[in-house]
Amino acid sequence: MSMENSADAVRLIKLPEMAQKLQENEAAAHLEPKEMEQVIAPSEEQEMAETSWDKAKVGWLSPVYSVSRTVRLDMQTVLNNRCIAIDNRIPEVETYRILRAQIMSRFEEMGCGKTLMVTSAVPGEGKTTTAINLAITLAKEFSQTALLVDCDFRQQHVHRLLCYESSKGLIDHLLHDVPFSEIVVWPGIEKLTVVSGGKTMNGFSDLLGSPRMRSLTEEMRDRYPERFIVFDAPPVLSCADTMALAPLVDGIIVVVRSGRTPRKEIVNAMARLPQRKIIGVVLNQM
Repeated sequence: MSMENSADAVRLIKLPEMAQKLQENEAAAHLEPKEMEQVIAPSEEQEMAETSWDKAKVGWLSPVYSVSRTVRLDMQTVLNNRCIAIDNRIPEVETYRILRAQIMSRFEEMGCGKTLMVTSAVPGEGKTTTAINLAITLAKEFSQTALLVDCDFRQQHVHRLLCYESSKGLIDHLLHDVPFSEIVVWPGIEKLTVVSGGKTMNGFSDLLGSPRMRSLTEEMRDRYPERFIVFDAPPVLSCADTMALAPLVDGIIVVVRSGRTPRKEIVNAMARLPQRKIIGVVLNQM
């Protein structure tokens, strides 16, 4: 199953199709990635016009985040960082909607699914931008909210790509008992909350597989039945963190940069993950 669209930004490849797609990916390695046209962030008047219809009548769920810290994003800078799902006018956003539908369909087939890990084989594949765009798109689904959790202790890129300051993140909760409510941020995007920030550290793979992380994952999943959780995890081949987190999530997608990632590294990374949880490979063309 793949997303057939002339303006594809990402494409989900299910495991049976992976071998053929990996060969095509290697054949395209000499091609330069296509540039996305610059888009001007919508004005407040445009945003109000797009949201003026009565959402309550069609089952739209939109909680008020009174406890989480609120930040205001510079939408133009966020768009420049390729976090395009904030603007429905961009054609590539449709591919994230299709990706969302494919993931939700796969979870329905599995009989469960509220937690998704986004990873890659190696750095530089676009996994964090994919995680951000997917989380925003999931939040736009009528009857659910989304929580994006930055689990890459070495980088903590999510809040940087969204262009807001954050001195506390997941590691502060797990190591220093900072209340979870103090590390959650509402970035002004309806129905989306984010955990990202704090100090970057190496050598904490055991922390992601710890009983405390397991308990936190269960609490995040069960506290709000309508909440979908996206974990931005480190590249599989760069550290053991992702393999420690994998048993705690319901599904996994692996992001691959189109025409760049060697087939050997993709196969190696996939072999290290629990096969029954792999939803597919996301071919990133952005």
